[in-house]
Amino acid sequence: MESETKDRLRYRPHTQITLKGHPTLNEKWLQRQIAENPSLLNLGELIVRDVERQQPRSGRLDMLLADPDGTTRYEVELQLGATDETHIIRTIEYWDSERRRYPQYEHIAVLVAEDITSRFFNVISLFNGFIPIIAIQLSALQISEEEMTLVFTKVLDHSTLGTDEEDAGEPTDRSYWIERSSSEMLSLVDQIHKLVQELDPGVELGYRKHYIGLHKSGIATNYVKMHPRRKQVNLDFPTISQSEEVTNLIAESGLDTLPYTNRTGYRPSIRPEDLSEHRELLSQLIERAQKNYRT
Repeated sequence: MESETKDRLRYRPHTQITLKGHPTLNEKWLQRQIAENPSLLNLGELIVRDVERQQPRSGRLDMLLADPDGTTRYEVELQLGATDETHIIRTIEYWDSERRRYPQYEHIAVLVAEDITSRFFNVISLFNGFIPIIAIQLSALQISEEEMTLVFTKVLDHSTLGTDEEDAGEPTDRSYWIERSSSEMLSLVDQIHKLVQELDPGVELGYRKHYIGLHKSGIATNYVKMHPRRKQVNLDFPTISQSEEVTNLIAESGLDTLPYTNRTGYRPSIRPEDLSEHRELLSQLIERAQKNYRT
């Protein structure tokens, strides 16, 4: 009998195993693996903000992750086995709860499951792209009797619909951003604004709660968005599609950047000392972004 038990537990190398119902490799174990190394999810170099985060009404969010810059938060739910409607709705509810409590951040729902079923895509399609959600399929592979590995594959990237004004948050003013960052960073915003005006005269700054954008003749023209921080200004170029040419251009410059996303586009970080050295590159990016913009 003991031999039969050992045979049942013996896995062939590189064999996929199911975690659902596994005696030791359960959801808590999976949570620990991700908490120790969030980069496993292939969402960039994220940090762990919380685990088992209590929600106001009921339930606990499995994991709250954030990008190092602190602008984006990821509400992560784990599901062993196949996705089901109940878990999908819970993921969306927790995402909605967090974004209402902390509207100063961008929020993205993330569902990790061993089997992302067609039913999942049917349910998500009902929301018509208005909810930013990422679906990641998890595979556990036994590579020897003593070793196993986890593979995370993104099967749905987030995308949202809507206008800039819907996502912008409440209007603010210059003093709001000086308090949130510093006078020096607002001076840097002014210098970047002058670069924009050289290519597109008449564009003015639009101070919003989540970013400083652009407007022209009272109409939002946000082909460049600025996020002042204490020591740098992070830029978004949402109208520039990802390409090898632009990626190499920014990489060769040596500028620090945040990860590219479909929503934000390229995201270089500018410090005061960077402006003179990288003025030509910034002008190229601004010009490309402006040409790609459609009102």
